[in-house]
Amino acid sequence: MDVSSIHFEIDNYSCNITSAIAILSTLKELSPKNYDMIGLVRGGGDRQSMETFNDLSLSDYFITINALMVTAIGHTVDETLLDRLADKRFHLPHDYGVGLHSIAEKLSLERSNSRALLIDEVKKDVRKQFSEQVETLEKQLKKKNEEFSEAQKTYKEQVENQSKTFADQMKVRNEEFHKLQASSARQLEELQKNFQEQQKHRALERDHYKKEIAALHEKNVHSAVNEKTATLRANLETLRQDNIILKEEAQKGKANYAVILVSVIIALVLGFILAKIT
Repeated sequence: MDVSSIHFEIDNYSCNITSAIAILSTLKELSPKNYDMIGLVRGGGDRQSMETFNDLSLSDYFITINALMVTAIGHTVDETLLDRLADKRFHLPHDYGVGLHSIAEKLSLERSNSRALLIDEVKKDVRKQFSEQVETLEKQLKKKNEEFSEAQKTYKEQVENQSKTFADQMKVRNEEFHKLQASSARQLEELQKNFQEQQKHRALERDHYKKEIAALHEKNVHSAVNEKTATLRANLETLRQDNIILKEEAQKGKANYAVILVSVIIALVLGFILAKIT
């Protein structure tokens, strides 16, 4: 870089190379300055720190910058998403310096210090690398489309199988429900029939009991009437005998008119009661 710096206008910017946010902020600062080329350069590091250069937000902004984008991050075996998206990728920061020096020497040999020639040279490399990247991405896209189609087919089959299984289960449940409904209806009908028969039987028993009670009541009434009638008849017979005796005594001249009058009244009352009862 020191050797090549005399042939190029190089500005250095530093940032936290392990932070995607810091890198993105620096690129946003450089983008409006209209540099011909922007190089993202860092030394090697652990594998985990290289994940910074796989950040999607950083990558989205990286490809929108108008300047030629060059990467020289990590070791030879390290390849990040930014490496794949860059216009030119160097494996090592040293290779980046060597590349600039080679370009400078080539331009010096051709006796042309024109920056346009440098850009054309870089563009040639960019076009080649871009073509290779496009071809690789097209292959990856085709593979992804095939995988998506296969996944879509599998998903459709799973949905159809699940729908069929659900429909079969619903059919079985509906049949069980109809059977249960029919069984419940039969049981309810039998219960209603038994209840009606029991009500009918109870009504018959109630009517029978009423008839028996009425007959017993009538029998008791007749018995009471007959008993009362017999008593009254006996009393009446006694009164008749007393009346005969009184008459005989009256005929003998020993009549007691007050006794006779009372006897007649009692006889009339008893006769009236007897007539009512019979």
